[in-house]
Amino acid sequence: MSDAAPSPTSSAATLPQLTAAHITCSRGMAGWLQANQVSLVFTSYQTGRLYLVGVDDGGGLAIHEVGTGRAMGVWADPQRLVLATPFQVWRFENILSSDQTAGGADRYYVPRVAHTTGELDIHDVSVLGDGRIVFVNTLYSCLSLLSPVHAFRVFWKPPFISKLAAEDRCHLNGLAVRDGEAAFVTATSRSDVVNGWRARRAEGGIVIDVASGAVVTEKLSMPHSPRWYGDQLWVLNSGTGQLGTVDLANGSFAPRAFCPGFLRGLAFHNGHAVVGLSLSRDGSFSGLPLDDEMKRRDADGWCGLQVVNLASGDIVQWIRIEGAVTELYDVAVLPGVRRPMAASFTDAEINNPLTFEQ
Repeated sequence: MSDAAPSPTSSAATLPQLTAAHITCSRGMAGWLQANQVSLVFTSYQTGRLYLVGVDDGGGLAIHEVGTGRAMGVWADPQRLVLATPFQVWRFENILSSDQTAGGADRYYVPRVAHTTGELDIHDVSVLGDGRIVFVNTLYSCLSLLSPVHAFRVFWKPPFISKLAAEDRCHLNGLAVRDGEAAFVTATSRSDVVNGWRARRAEGGIVIDVASGAVVTEKLSMPHSPRWYGDQLWVLNSGTGQLGTVDLANGSFAPRAFCPGFLRGLAFHNGHAVVGLSLSRDGSFSGLPLDDEMKRRDADGWCGLQVVNLASGDIVQWIRIEGAVTELYDVAVLPGVRRPMAASFTDAEINNPLTFEQ
């Protein structure tokens, strides 16, 4: 595995053309996946796609694209995917045993359970240590669990939210799980009025300690994707384009790397961060410090993934998407998986294969 900067030479990926997108990657991207024995999963809510990234039999990058409707938060391990969509939370299960393949894939994820929540604008989703699925219920400004009867069960809400209402008051969006427990969340502001966060996009972004309800920091700009890794709290300071850590003692943010885009989606593997980038757009993404930083660096925005070496802060590999896909939401890693594929629940392939348990 090399920590050198990515070569300017890029290569095309193997991709079924479900959307009019052109995907290229750094020359070493497939080799990095092989060397680290990992595959990737990422979502695009803008085009309603789930993407699974691995390596084909010839050693090239293979990307499998699955139609899902508006795809948001994704949680993954080698055997299971949990995906948030417009009004449901889906659970996918790998149906292949260790000695089986399907179409060259060593994991084939099939949608098995769909839990209908209604339109909650779900953002991050995760699985707690006891197996319960927890999700960020952005519309109601709280963390929620699945309920067998109701749209959701309230798990936790920020202390400053005076009432649970379908008003997206603070734009709660991200969740970090630590030792199997919900530990930290991100929100765009402390606002307690309907859509109040929209006036606080450039500054005032917060991280909240779930256990205590204390605000750890309010010095960020539209933060997303908090993650606990290496005994540190990592956050994407999306409004500035920075990946960094938050000091739990004093709330300071220490930038580790700049990525040229609006950042959402963060996963870690073997001393590296995989970061999702989206193109800026008018409205929610405009008027942020990121605009000035991009001008200062004379940079064009990216949509895709960038792999950051945490020791150096360098971008060591990347996947870039151009064309119809301009916005991503989440990314996850699949350790020990070479080439993942999945069945779509939006077309006839959900009916096959029909496997059974002895």
